[in-house]
Amino acid sequence: MANSVIKVDTTTINRMKSHYAANISDKIPQGAVFSAKSNGCTITAYKSGKVLFQGGTAEVEAAKWGLQVGNENQPVKTNLKKSSTGFVPPKNISSLSIIGSDEVGTGDFFGPITVVAAYVKKEQLLLLQELGVRDSKNLKDPQIMAIAKDLIHTIPYSLLVLHNEKYNELQQQGMSQGKMKALLHNQAINHLLNKISPEKPDGLLIDQFAEPAIYFKHLQGKKVVKENIYFSTKAEGVHLAVAAASIIARYAFVKEFERLSEKTGVILPKGAGAQVDIAAAKIIQKQGSQFLATITKKHFANTEKAMKLAKK
Repeated sequence: MANSVIKVDTTTINRMKSHYAANISDKIPQGAVFSAKSNGCTITAYKSGKVLFQGGTAEVEAAKWGLQVGNENQPVKTNLKKSSTGFVPPKNISSLSIIGSDEVGTGDFFGPITVVAAYVKKEQLLLLQELGVRDSKNLKDPQIMAIAKDLIHTIPYSLLVLHNEKYNELQQQGMSQGKMKALLHNQAINHLLNKISPEKPDGLLIDQFAEPAIYFKHLQGKKVVKENIYFSTKAEGVHLAVAAASIIARYAFVKEFERLSEKTGVILPKGAGAQVDIAAAKIIQKQGSQFLATITKKHFANTEKAMKLAKK
């Protein structure tokens, strides 16, 4: 989807609101003055003065009102040489076109693991900031759900969901969670590279969960991209592509959690604490331990604790 961002004053926003009055939407994103659909384009004006145009006619529609943000800037020089430590992101990575990859659900007893690779071009960085994309740890689930609904129509991404039954099967075969994550990240990245081909990102950034050598060892025999691939802890703060990937992964995880709660008839708590044990014990009493195993990572200590509680 084509995107354009312009910066205008309050007077222009008011003129735009009058111009698009017949096409204004009832749903207004957080921080927006209005949102409208016209001529195959969605126009969202924000209190900050930035206006987002999304759709096939975005550039044409935006040109009616002002200059695109960033047009006057010189292209960002890319410096993607590896550092001596191997896979440390370059200092200017936050301004590059990057595929970011992140996962959600690895520490939760209930629910799947969701992994997302997301591609954010440097021209879209302002757009994502306006949509509210930032470190998902600083966002509550309702905010994540709202941002993700805009995000999934704005950037290309690949989502993989490892459901509990498959997770438990792999774990019983001796596969570590680290290897599962490596396989999922690699698969999501390859899917996304195929989706955006022939376009190539400036680099790939993975939210680090293992040393690079261990990551690549897990992927022996698989198709792996090693050129311009970087690893960083807290990568959501390094590039918006990882923050976007995390938000979409969390969105998918929450949707799956809601489905499982409906399926069990119990409001499932996240994490792996004492409240999780109590909920799991209720499910054992109602539907049995075999059913519990289909919606949990059953090798977690919560299984044994829940079994003890269920017998009381």
